Amino acid sequence: QVQLVESGGGLVQPGGSLRLSCAASGRIFSYFMAWYRQAPGKQRELVASIINGGMTNYADAVKGRFTISRDTAKNTMYLQMNSLKPEDTAVYYCNCGLSWGQGTQVTVSS
Repeated sequence: QVQLVESGGGLVQPGGSLRLSCAASGRIFSYFMAWYRQAPGKQRELVASIINGGMTNYADAVKGRFTISRDTAKNTMYLQMNSLKPEDTAVYYCNCGLSWGQGTQVTVSS
């Protein structure tokens, strides 16, 4: 089972940017991978996904602002988040198959 570790979260003002990283302990080239988020009192939701070959998919709420990518040589997945809004505040988790990271907090506030 792949071990996943997220990093890159933090506090940012509205309109700002953050880049999240998800480092995997094993090869991820052939896996479907995704970023999810969970805000207080809400269910975990899919933010973006990427599959072998590089095809991506995004939640409507983040389209045009977030970009998911993967560096197979580094076994790392990224989520570039631009034009952040207060409603993007959540704990962000990376997922690969049955494996989940521990989550990284993203807070968007002035």
